[in-house]
Amino acid sequence: MAEEKKQKLWGGRFTGETDPLMHLYNASLPYDYKMYKADLQGTKVYTAGLEKIGLLTSDELSKIHEGLDQINEEWSKGEFVRHASDEDIHTANERRLGEIIGRDIAGKVHTGRSRNDQVATDMRLYCRDILNESILPSLAKFIDVLIARGREEIDVLMPGYTHLQRAQPIRWSHWLSSYATYFTEDYKRLQQIVERLNKSPLGAGALAGHPYGIDREFLAEGLGFQGVIGNSLAAVSDRDFVVEIMFWGSLFMNHISRFAEDLIIYSTAEFGFVKLSDAYSTGSSLMPQKKNPDSLELLRGKSGRVFGQLSGFLMSIKSIPSTYNKDMQEDKEPLFDCLTTVEHSTLIATGVVSTLSIVREKMEGALTMDMLATDLADYLVRKGVPFRETHHISGECVALAEKTGLSGIDKLSLEQYKAIDSRFGADVFEIFNFEQSVERRDATGGTAKSAVLKQLSALEAQL
Repeated sequence: MAEEKKQKLWGGRFTGETDPLMHLYNASLPYDYKMYKADLQGTKVYTAGLEKIGLLTSDELSKIHEGLDQINEEWSKGEFVRHASDEDIHTANERRLGEIIGRDIAGKVHTGRSRNDQVATDMRLYCRDILNESILPSLAKFIDVLIARGREEIDVLMPGYTHLQRAQPIRWSHWLSSYATYFTEDYKRLQQIVERLNKSPLGAGALAGHPYGIDREFLAEGLGFQGVIGNSLAAVSDRDFVVEIMFWGSLFMNHISRFAEDLIIYSTAEFGFVKLSDAYSTGSSLMPQKKNPDSLELLRGKSGRVFGQLSGFLMSIKSIPSTYNKDMQEDKEPLFDCLTTVEHSTLIATGVVSTLSIVREKMEGALTMDMLATDLADYLVRKGVPFRETHHISGECVALAEKTGLSGIDKLSLEQYKAIDSRFGADVFEIFNFEQSVERRDATGGTAKSAVLKQLSALEAQL
C-alpha cells in the first residue's frame, strides 16, 4: 500500500485504501494513453520553462528530456509497461520517468503544474495534431476525388430530384459538385476550429495560476500555440473546443449520411444509376444474388453514433460548476470515438467514390420529357409572357398529354399547343432537348457544363 501511495499524484492526504472498483472507475489510462505524445511534448516544454526560471538546472533538464525521449520510444514501439497503479497517461509517464532517471529529479517535473492544466494542454495538442495531420488531409483527398470524377464525367446527364420526384435534368457532375460544396464548407469550418483551439492553458495551475512566475508565452510558443488562454479559471475548465469538434463531426456526418443515402437509392435495381465495387459491398447469407451497399449503410448508420456522443457529452457538462470537475473526464471517450469514426468514414467514402461505376444509359434513360415542363414555360417567358401565366399554361400542356395518353409533352401536336395558347409556334419543339436544357442554365451555380466546371475549379482553389 505504501508503494501505491507513492504512485498516486494525490496520495499524501489519504490514509485509507482505495476501493479497487473505485480505482477502475476513476482510471482513464485505457483510453487517454492515446495522448502519450502530447503529454510528453507538454512536459518537455514545461520543464524547459522551469529551467528558464531557475527551478531546474540544465543538467536536470537534459536528464528529464532524455528520459522523456526513452518513454516516447517505448510507447511508439508498444513496449511501455503499464502498472495497475497508473490512473492516467500523466501518472504513467511520470512514474516511468522516475524509474528511468530517479525520483529525486522526476519529482521536480510537476512543480507548479496541475493535472488540470496538463490534461487541458494534452487534449488541445492531441486534437490539433490529429485534425491537422489526419482529418483535414483525409477530407481534402475525399473532396479531390469528387472533383476529379466531376471533371471526368462532365457530359453525363441524370434527373435532379426534389421530394425524391424527378424534377429537372442536371449533370451527374453537378450532383458531385453539390456534395463537394458541403464537404468543402466542412473543411473550412474545421480549419477555423483548429485555429480557435490552438491556445495554451499550460501554466494556469490547478485553477488560480502559477506560483513561480513561469513564462506562459514561452510555453505557448514552444508548443506551437498561438497565444495563451488569458484567464486561468477558464484555461483549466474550458471544453468548448471538444464540443465544437463534436458539433463539427455531427454536421459532417450528417452530410456523409445524406450523401450515402443518395448513393444507396441510386444503386438500387429500380434506379440502377451506380454500381458499387465489390470492395465496398457484401452479399447475403441466404440470397446469392444480393449485392448490398453495406459501406454506405454503415456511413449512414454511424452518423447516429456521432450525434449521440455529442448529446451525451453536453449532458455531462451542462450543470458542472467552475472550474475543473471530474465529470470532465467524460470528454475523452466520446471525442476519441468521434474522431476515429469521422476519419474512417472519410476514408471509406473516398474509397466508395473512387471505385464505383456509373451506368450512363440508366441515368440518361431516366430523363423524361415532363421534366422539361419548366423549359416549356420559359419558352413563353422569352416571348414576353409573365412567368405566372406561362407556369399555368405549361401545366395545361402536361395535363393534356396525360389525358390523351401521350408519352410526353413533346408528343403534342402544334395544333394542340396552339389550342392551349396561340403564342406557341413551330419552334416550341426545339426545347425538347435535355442537353440544351442543362446548357441554358449557365448562370453561376447552374448545371451547364461551363457553370459546373467553374464550381469545381472554385472548390479546388479553396483547398
